[in-house]
Amino acid sequence: MKFLERYQNEIFALLRIVTGLLFIPHGIQKIGGFLSGSMPPDNVMMIIAAVIEAVGGLLILIGWQTRITAFIASGEMAAAYFIGHSSAGLLPINNHGELAVLFSFLFLFIASYGAGKWSVDNCRKPA
Repeated sequence: MKFLERYQNEIFALLRIVTGLLFIPHGIQKIGGFLSGSMPPDNVMMIIAAVIEAVGGLLILIGWQTRITAFIASGEMAAAYFIGHSSAGLLPINNHGELAVLFSFLFLFIASYGAGKWSVDNCRKPA
């Protein structure tokens, strides 16, 4: 698929944007039960997770402070997997942890690659 190589920077930007966009609702859902009808978090770990997901998702979406934000989000998702899912079995298919694993590795990739095209970070680079 040689023709896709021409658009790899744009495709990565879309990956970053969509990943951030999909991450935001997880934090909003935790913050006040928005989108789910659940109660706001009552423990510090859930409040921190909600902020990382909502604010971090927004920062990744716009591509600002992307490397550090994505690295933090990757760690949060790894912790979510081991704290919230692995007690139901090690395999993600059995413990419903696929999304946490996928987000963790997507964010790790974004942290290593940087914001890329169509990002605040890219606009702020010195010429």
